[in-house]
Amino acid sequence: MKVELTVDGKGITLNEFTQEIIGNAVTAMAQTLRGVEKDCQEIVVRVQP
Repeated sequence: MKVELTVDGKGITLNEFTQEIIGNAVTAMAQTLRGVEKDCQEIVVRVQP
Protein backbone atom coordinates (compact mmCIF):
# COMPACT_ATOMS: atom_id res chain seq x y z
CA MET A 1 0.00 0.00 0.00
CA LYS A 2 1.32 3.44 -0.90
CA VAL A 3 0.04 6.56 0.86
CA GLU A 4 1.16 10.10 0.05
CA LEU A 5 0.49 13.08 2.31
CA THR A 6 0.85 16.68 1.17
CA VAL A 7 0.21 19.63 3.49
CA ASP A 8 0.13 23.14 2.00
CA GLY A 9 1.94 21.85 -1.07
CA LYS A 10 4.74 20.19 0.92
CA GLY A 11 5.17 16.42 0.70
CA ILE A 12 5.30 14.77 4.12
CA THR A 13 7.47 11.68 4.45
CA LEU A 14 5.61 8.70 5.88
CA ASN A 15 7.25 5.46 6.99
CA GLU A 16 5.66 2.12 6.06
CA PHE A 17 3.87 1.77 9.42
CA THR A 18 2.25 5.21 9.13
CA GLN A 19 1.28 4.58 5.50
CA GLU A 20 -0.37 1.32 6.52
CA ILE A 21 -2.33 2.92 9.39
CA ILE A 22 -3.60 5.82 7.25
CA GLY A 23 -4.25 3.61 4.22
CA ASN A 24 -6.17 0.99 6.16
CA ALA A 25 -8.29 3.59 7.97
CA VAL A 26 -9.21 5.46 4.78
CA THR A 27 -9.87 2.23 2.87
CA ALA A 28 -12.12 0.87 5.61
CA MET A 29 -14.14 4.11 5.76
CA ALA A 30 -14.49 4.33 1.96
CA GLN A 31 -15.57 0.70 1.60
CA THR A 32 -18.53 1.27 3.92
CA LEU A 33 -19.97 3.78 1.45
CA ARG A 34 -22.60 2.71 -1.03
CA GLY A 35 -21.17 2.35 -4.53
CA VAL A 36 -17.57 1.69 -3.45
CA GLU A 37 -16.27 -1.73 -4.48
CA LYS A 38 -14.30 -3.82 -1.97
CA ASP A 39 -11.47 -4.26 -4.48
CA CYS A 40 -11.05 -0.60 -5.43
CA GLN A 41 -7.60 0.32 -6.76
CA GLU A 42 -7.21 3.96 -5.73
CA ILE A 43 -8.77 6.34 -3.22
CA VAL A 44 -8.03 10.07 -3.33
CA VAL A 45 -8.99 12.31 -0.40
CA ARG A 46 -8.41 16.06 -0.46
CA VAL A 47 -9.22 18.19 2.59
CA GLN A 48 -9.37 21.97 2.30
CA PRO A 49 -10.24 23.54 5.67
